Amino acid sequence: MLAVIGGSGLGQFAGLEAVRRMAMPTPYGEPSAELTLGAIRGRRTLFLARHGDRHTIPPHEVNYRANLWALREAGADCVVAVAAVGGVRAELGPGTLLVPHQIIDYTWGRRSTYFEGGGAPVTHVDFTHPYSEPLRRRLLEAGRAASEQLLDGGVYAATQGPRLETAAEIDRLERDGADVVGMTGMPEAVLARELELAYAAIAVVVNHAAGRGESKGGVSIDRLEAVLQAAVARACRVIEELAGQP
Repeated sequence: MLAVIGGSGLGQFAGLEAVRRMAMPTPYGEPSAELTLGAIRGRRTLFLARHGDRHTIPPHEVNYRANLWALREAGADCVVAVAAVGGVRAELGPGTLLVPHQIIDYTWGRRSTYFEGGGAPVTHVDFTHPYSEPLRRRLLEAGRAASEQLLDGGVYAATQGPRLETAAEIDRLERDGADVVGMTGMPEAVLARELELAYAAIAVVVNHAAGRGESKGGVSIDRLEAVLQAAVARACRVIEELAGQP
């Protein structure tokens, strides 16, 4: 079953039909919100608002472990995450949609594994390729079918938040090879890997990162919100097309 994790600007998925809400407690606490179970083009689909129903949970306080665990327990076997990001590379301006292929993790202090405490064995998971390549390919195909341009690949830099980055920090991320910057890509991706869930993301560029383009003098939060709604709607059309694939 497909699961969709909605980020900023995607607190509910309008394309879901015949929905019902499901409370799903986990050994790791409560997920960000109740799960929504419904159907997209006849395919059973789960939806979870990463930041809560009222967008009240900041990136560094999201209970990522509970979120992924709840989705798996509810029957999900693949997860598509939608995440708002800033464009580090100059050509990745507001409104760009891309399907990243790599991650650099700059977060700290987040609970990032299920294999800890209580005598759990030391467990290492291969994370060479952090996103499911088959699921990435399906997203790109869905984008073409929906006549929505999705860029193939990109390096997602996951920062701690909730503040935005300084211009010097963005310079550093660019030197490190990052293409976009967001705050929720980790540990979400690695937890999905530990649970053997296929995981891929649609990164929605809502602003030039600090010191770039129209954000050279500062990031306009008002402008960010305006771009976010239109771009997220396009990402939803891609997911609807994905759900309709055989």
